[in-house]
Amino acid sequence: MAQLFAHPDFPLPVVEGLRALQHDVLIQSSKRVLTDEAVLSVAVRFERALLVLHRKHFLRLHISNPYHKGIIVCTFDLDFEALTQRTHAVLLAHPDLSGLLLRVDHPKKAGDVSVLDATDEPEE
Repeated sequence: MAQLFAHPDFPLPVVEGLRALQHDVLIQSSKRVLTDEAVLSVAVRFERALLVLHRKHFLRLHISNPYHKGIIVCTFDLDFEALTQRTHAVLLAHPDLSGLLLRVDHPKKAGDVSVLDATDEPEE
């Protein structure tokens, strides 16, 4: 299964749900606040795809630095089980996340999943 690093703001119930589905998910253990750039650097250093909620920030980072193991940007959903299942489905559909940015949208938004590679321009 996927090797992931969850942004410090990513919902812990979703992290735990993904772990229960056999994904290897690390979280930041220190209380130190990191910039988004630093969080992406940590994920790159540990060779893990990054799970985040800050879509616009990471769309920009993906375009400026496409050399990562993947970025999965999710729309916040209080139904953590549903968000876990949508994220799990994306991870199963894309076993090699290297250089990709995947969006996991709330089902009320248009399009459940989209994929950007380093040559695509982000949507605002």
